[in-house]
Amino acid sequence: MNQNSRTASLLQSGVILSLASFVAGLGNFVFQAIIGHQLKASGEYGLVNTTLGYVGLLSLPLAIATTAITHYIARFNYHGDDARLQGLLAGCRTFLFRLTLAGSLLALVLAKPLSDFLHYRPGLTFAALVCVLAGLWGGLATALCQGLSWFKRLALIGLLGVGLRLAFGGLVAVQFPAAEWAVLASAVAALANLILLYWRKDLVRPAEPASPWDREFVEFLIVSAAFVGGGYCFTQGDLLVAQRFFSGPDLDAYTSAGIFARALPMTVGPLLVVLFTHRSTAHTGGALREQLKLIGLYAAGLICGLIGLLLMKTFCLKILGRNTPEAAAMIGPLATTMVAVGLLQALGMWALASRWVKISLLYGALGLAYWLTLFAFGKSPNELLFVMPPAAGTAFVVLFVMWLGAMRVNKPQPHDKVVLN
Repeated sequence: MNQNSRTASLLQSGVILSLASFVAGLGNFVFQAIIGHQLKASGEYGLVNTTLGYVGLLSLPLAIATTAITHYIARFNYHGDDARLQGLLAGCRTFLFRLTLAGSLLALVLAKPLSDFLHYRPGLTFAALVCVLAGLWGGLATALCQGLSWFKRLALIGLLGVGLRLAFGGLVAVQFPAAEWAVLASAVAALANLILLYWRKDLVRPAEPASPWDREFVEFLIVSAAFVGGGYCFTQGDLLVAQRFFSGPDLDAYTSAGIFARALPMTVGPLLVVLFTHRSTAHTGGALREQLKLIGLYAAGLICGLIGLLLMKTFCLKILGRNTPEAAAMIGPLATTMVAVGLLQALGMWALASRWVKISLLYGALGLAYWLTLFAFGKSPNELLFVMPPAAGTAFVVLFVMWLGAMRVNKPQPHDKVVLN
């Protein structure tokens, strides 16, 4: 496939993946409604969602590695370098297998002290570990689908995952109304990645394993760590702050509002998945124009989602079974924050795929500063909601100014090149 054909299919891939993600998001919302009505004990519903944020924290090492590997798979696949691609796939399978084992051990070691600090009971710690282990072993599937531009297969995995989550929620979580069982539904959903075995012949070809460990890869891995860590701080860091300082009705109300606010960047997030893959391979001409269109579509989706959520917040909370004045009042500040966070994600992903090292490191630093600000000043729901919008907005302004400067400096070259800046 030539570059023009690849560029022409960019928006189509993004739309297909976004539509599938939207359907999956509706399914996850139905799951939230099920457990929202079933978990009557004060604080139980809030514990489900903060525990899922905790799962994301323990899963960061593999998320960093798969982000870096996705970038290189996309490069070799785009340029038709099948020999290097197959060698990299063979080498990365070994690398990710070892990393998964190491990540599993690290999760086991860190689970107890982190759970004590964040006030999780033993049952929730165990459920979180099961989800982490299931998610770690599904990391390779995500890297392969993104890197090889298998967006339809990635969409299928998402739809199967939400189907498994709903089946488990309907058959098990309803029978046992405790946060632990609702959390375990995420581990069951991760089994959807096994469908890639159907296409195993596309993955396993004779090739000499190629180690990814060279200076360029290590540098990009470090930059990826900043990007993934910063992204976690922006999107889920507040959940751990809430778990640390809130309890009972406050925690329930905060996480109920957060379900809808966090859905804004998540719903249009697949557009960034496509953007990252395409930007990792092509930077010039028509490709650049289509990438800018894609990021514009992403921003428009965020704004439309914000308006819709503000208009329908009472209706949404009623469906969830969590329609309280406290939750309704929280949606506005949270949703505004998540729009800024979503825009930050877009700029950060653009910078990472472009290998703009300084901008990517700045994104990670801003994410960490944002999280520390929330921990320092967000010890009650009112305090946290007061500080989140200006903190996220300030971070966006800083990154946007630097991103514009980088766009001027890194003008398109006659031919696509990938260089460290």
